[in-house]
Amino acid sequence: MYLKKSTVFQESSRESLIAVQKLIAEKAIIKDDFGKLRLIAGVDQAFMNDMIISGIVVLDYNSLEVMERVYSTSIVDFPYIPTFLSFREGSAIVSTFKKLKLVPDILMVDGAGINHPRSAGLATHVGVALDVPTIGITKRILCGSGEEPSLVGEANPLIYKDRTVGWLLKSSRRGRAIVIAPGHRVSLDSSLLITKATLRSHKLPEPVRLAHEYANGLKNLL
Repeated sequence: MYLKKSTVFQESSRESLIAVQKLIAEKAIIKDDFGKLRLIAGVDQAFMNDMIISGIVVLDYNSLEVMERVYSTSIVDFPYIPTFLSFREGSAIVSTFKKLKLVPDILMVDGAGINHPRSAGLATHVGVALDVPTIGITKRILCGSGEEPSLVGEANPLIYKDRTVGWLLKSSRRGRAIVIAPGHRVSLDSSLLITKATLRSHKLPEPVRLAHEYANGLKNLL
């Protein structure tokens, strides 16, 4: 109900979309509301002409062994507009998630969580819509600021309007820190700990990295 698409984006509809985001932010739970972690998943989108490909990869949380992969395709019918990404990609993620046979305990989303001007990034929006625990992972800061960590494994708070909304984590030697934020039903501390636990030798945590590879690889098959 929160991810209804629109083929036209006008200033008159902007206010209604902001109202939806404010409702999402009100419903978001930023504390741990999940049991023992057995399965963790990552989701990412790829685009090909006017088609969006959404891919989800489910992994065993302890071994990070791939347990399941699913994808769905749909027509892109909402423009790319910063801070409104959920209306472009959210429904594709929801449709793909519903195809899973294995339901993950945590879903990592390539997108912002509460580190969003209205506290309703893609990870938060999808988490509330599905009522599943989510964590947002991005390579760039959408809003807020924080001290760039210098040592691998070091994390510093991301602050927006005097509120901690996520973390800047130096996940590899090369490049800048990645941005981590709770989406829904996950606390700030757990979002960082879970992300660190799923890092291997790459910049992105394995669930998101593998979902990115999966979704983009499908462009050569579809």
